[in-house]
Amino acid sequence: MKQHRILVLCVGALASVSVRAQTTTPPAPSTTTTTMTPPASGTAAAAPAAAPAAPAAPAGPTAMTTPSMSGPLAANGNPYHFTAGPLGTWYLTGAISGLGFIQDQHIPGDNSGQVDLDNAQIFLQKTDGVMQGFVQAGWYSLPDLGAGYITSSHIWDDTFGPIPQAFVKIVPNGSFSVEAGKLPTLIGDEYTFSYENMNIFRGLLWNQEPAISRGIQGNYTQGPVTLALSWNDGFYSNKYSWISGSLVWTIDSADTLALVGAGNTATSHTNSFVTPILLNNEEIYNVIYTRTQGAWTFSPYFQYTSIPSEASIGSLGSSSTTGVGLLVNYSFDAKGPLAGLSVPWRLEYIGSSGNNNLLYGPGSSAYSATITPTYQWNLFYVRAEFSLVQLSSMTVGDGFGSAGTSAHQRRVALETGFLF
Repeated sequence: MKQHRILVLCVGALASVSVRAQTTTPPAPSTTTTTMTPPASGTAAAAPAAAPAAPAAPAGPTAMTTPSMSGPLAANGNPYHFTAGPLGTWYLTGAISGLGFIQDQHIPGDNSGQVDLDNAQIFLQKTDGVMQGFVQAGWYSLPDLGAGYITSSHIWDDTFGPIPQAFVKIVPNGSFSVEAGKLPTLIGDEYTFSYENMNIFRGLLWNQEPAISRGIQGNYTQGPVTLALSWNDGFYSNKYSWISGSLVWTIDSADTLALVGAGNTATSHTNSFVTPILLNNEEIYNVIYTRTQGAWTFSPYFQYTSIPSEASIGSLGSSSTTGVGLLVNYSFDAKGPLAGLSVPWRLEYIGSSGNNNLLYGPGSSAYSATITPTYQWNLFYVRAEFSLVQLSSMTVGDGFGSAGTSAHQRRVALETGFLF
């Protein structure tokens, strides 16, 4: 019954209105496309993460679309490339950045301040021909609001290893492609790595979403509509029982609408840091709208998750979360005195229901506000960030601070690096 319901919901949503996908091109949440593409974890039809409205990267032979980027940061538009004989032309790009932040009311095991090499990655990809591919390798961290920070030197064992994303892609024509491997998720309006997003730290809604999944994904484009459908292992569980779907409708040059749905078709008992047992058994749905108007980019989105009642996974009755977010960016005139400067910000609300602890205790809810002034000059960028998470309801002991009794957490962060 559950498998049939998810298939009907996924395919039904994908048939009702035209919308987005996430591993491929258009940005979204989280991906690849015919030339190599954007988000949230998948790879083929991307929409959500806010559409790039960033300082234009230098013109070059091609613009890399993987990893996907929502702006205001822009990838290297003149990447290093080489010809490997019969294997064709390959592109080598990457991201190197350092992160420092301070925070109040840190949770046990976390610190009041941290300095880290949060990205030291290279990307090798082929973006043309019938056989294409992408490999991402190196160090990374996954900073997100309302949670403890794990440094890049310790995160491999807990998450996706030294090669977090890698896939092969078969592109028989300009409308259809199939990719398989470690794929970015189709879910959500924010991507997995910091340089891909408007803000340094991912938001509260991102905490409910898979980031990278192993599986296979098909992508189809017809006119303004891009469809992606994936069979994968959800929260990196190594149990291939998830179905994810994304439908993206490019309404016009300024507006994009995406419908996204995913869920586990079976009961999974895997439980680890990267595979939380309750979330890996959820269903999750997004509605994401993105508008670019002049210097402005707006991306409001809605998210709903549902977890079944199942004693064998510790679910104490059915539970759900409902969240809304707004991502906004303003980029100053590229020819003006503030060229290269952008001001992205994010507002969120998420609430939970039921007896399971999906946030900060059963039935808890939270708000967040984030602003991230950003400057990019050619390949170099620097950005500061100021964020607040405020719990409107919580269980004592599950909040912030050493005793879990505080209802707020504030952070100030600085990230600087190169996108080469």
